Amino acid sequence: MRALILLGLVGFAAQLVDGSLGMAYGVTSSTLLLAIGTNAAAASATVHLAEIGTTLASGISHWRFGNVDWKVVAKIGVPGAVGAFAGATFLSSLSTEVAAPVMSLILLTLGAYILVRFTAFGLPRGNLGKPLRKRFLGPLGVLAGFVDATGGGGWGPVGTPAILASGRLAPRKVIGSIDASEFLVAIAASIGFFVGIGSENIDFAWVAVLLLGGVIAAPIAAWLVRHIPPRILGSAVGGVIILTNVRSLLRSDWIDASGGVQTVAYLAIAVVWAAAIAYSVREYRRDKAAESVEAIETELRGRTAEEEQASA
Repeated sequence: MRALILLGLVGFAAQLVDGSLGMAYGVTSSTLLLAIGTNAAAASATVHLAEIGTTLASGISHWRFGNVDWKVVAKIGVPGAVGAFAGATFLSSLSTEVAAPVMSLILLTLGAYILVRFTAFGLPRGNLGKPLRKRFLGPLGVLAGFVDATGGGGWGPVGTPAILASGRLAPRKVIGSIDASEFLVAIAASIGFFVGIGSENIDFAWVAVLLLGGVIAAPIAAWLVRHIPPRILGSAVGGVIILTNVRSLLRSDWIDASGGVQTVAYLAIAVVWAAAIAYSVREYRRDKAAESVEAIETELRGRTAEEEQASA
């Protein structure tokens, strides 16, 4: 019972992060499932089955708040489904001994990307309003879908930063569109896992509690995306993913590190993680201060112009 409650809380927290950042539900949930001993294919299958419900709820919530560009959803979602099906069947074909470290390595890479991306660069905002082309979204969808299925997560970490980096869509619409299109990816990946490993290795009670936690969090996250600082949240989540998957890799047969080596590695990660969060907080405050100064200067210029017109 304790495990089910924990999974429900993880589903809630993961969806809260995913709906606010446009990424990390699958990465966060899969990381936990691997940490408690679930085999890689079953972990990814469990997460993607839960995501059928959470992405539907998230997509509807984002649509209600005006955060979805349906043209982007169509252009990236269908190729993403193709990539997810291919990734699911590929992961299902790997042995458990090989799949677990491979999945942890993918998750570690995604966690590092999230940490660096949000800590160092924040959210780009140039080129807003320019169209996103199918020749860009199609290949991106296939790649993100494949990584998502093989890594138990990756649709958001691959898709969201790539579209954000283009600067052609408002951040809240990038997040909403990625979350809405993930519904197609989750369905395709789930079908691929059913074909590859069947249903006997999937604990549907786990699926249900992950789904329940995610559905409860979805509308809250869709509202928070307008208010929460993504830079700080991205740094925090990236550190959690890195720490957990480094732990899995160090304890795997690939490395089998000693206790001393593990301790040193955890301390080093903790120091870097704390520094990243502190830097993100500082940069966020600096950006807010600059925005406040700019707003005041704009208001003063407006008043000066009005006074000059009145005196004329």
